[in-house]
Amino acid sequence: MAHLLHLDSSPRGDRSHTRRLTSEFVQRWRDVHPDGIVTYRDIGRNPLPHVTESWISAAFTPPNQRSAAMQCALRLSDELVDELMKADLILAGIPFYNFGMPSGFKAYIDQIVRVGRTFAFDPANKKTPYAPLVHGKRMIAVISRGDGGYGPGGRNQQYNHLDPHLTTVLRFIGVDDLQIVAAENDEYGGADLVDSLESARRQLHELASEFKSHPQEVAGLNRVS
Repeated sequence: MAHLLHLDSSPRGDRSHTRRLTSEFVQRWRDVHPDGIVTYRDIGRNPLPHVTESWISAAFTPPNQRSAAMQCALRLSDELVDELMKADLILAGIPFYNFGMPSGFKAYIDQIVRVGRTFAFDPANKKTPYAPLVHGKRMIAVISRGDGGYGPGGRNQQYNHLDPHLTTVLRFIGVDDLQIVAAENDEYGGADLVDSLESARRQLHELASEFKSHPQEVAGLNRVS
């Protein structure tokens, strides 16, 4: 049975492009997977806490040595990691803020990048001490940008720190099948924005239609664009 994890990280409501686009994707995905499971988490309207010293102390303490307070400090993080591990496909709506990801989504990343849960660390292995523990996942990042030309070869590509950051951190934990769908020109509006939104909508409709219950049935999506 297909399992979709749907994340929205925009603090906006009805004016959010990423919320509308991810919602449309989910509707189409449900048509393709009528028996599928959708887990939804709104981290834009319900922000996650940033990591604290108690969180860090607990995360780097072996599980069998954690106190009750440490277990409590990691309870939400464990829940988020469990959601990630159960999903076949992760759909994330991410607004583009100041050339990178919003702090709310960064808080999510910090909560799920966990030693012993999503990556392994072997200090004795000097050559490759880190190993991913997340396997068989795909992610679609739906990104809204105020200006245009942030994609590969675009006039603003050098200012795009969201796409490479997202690619690097996801590959670090093992999610190396990432599809980026971007809508641009929000600050300009007009035809440029409409055309960009329509292009993103078409891409998402095609992706929702292509995804099958089993990862091996999907070909040609192991890319970043």
